[in-house]
Amino acid sequence: MNVIEKVQSYLDQYNLGLKIIELKEDTSTCELAAAALGVEVGQIAKTLVFLADDQPVLVVASGDRKINSGKLKRLLAAAKVRMADPDTVLEVTGYPVGGVCPLALPESLPIFLESTMQRFGMVYAAAGTPNSALPVTMRQLEIITGGKWADLI
Repeated sequence: MNVIEKVQSYLDQYNLGLKIIELKEDTSTCELAAAALGVEVGQIAKTLVFLADDQPVLVVASGDRKINSGKLKRLLAAAKVRMADPDTVLEVTGYPVGGVCPLALPESLPIFLESTMQRFGMVYAAAGTPNSALPVTMRQLEIITGGKWADLI
């Protein structure tokens, strides 16, 4: 089973009718994904991996926003928060940078959904490859990730 099939299989268990879009274009950055999909950069739901006291945490945020690591640090009551390097991202998520998907992870991780995404009716998350996208509403994203909403901007 390839990555797209794995993620689609994970999605199918929720019976929400969610379908992955595979594109010919590179969608490995928020700007490229927005151009390929014909949407605003903010509608790209980027999945970032942070290490809070060396424990991985995922944050899904609008592509046009930067995460305030101080807010994340306070939310997690962590002594130190930093972005994970590409090797760690691949190890903890199973996906490469540019295609990180907040679903079908090797093991359960804390997931936070950044509140500014709620300004959109739909966002597009990567589906495990640097040329895939998953159109999803905020409620669907909450259901399929088990994530908690947080103000991290």
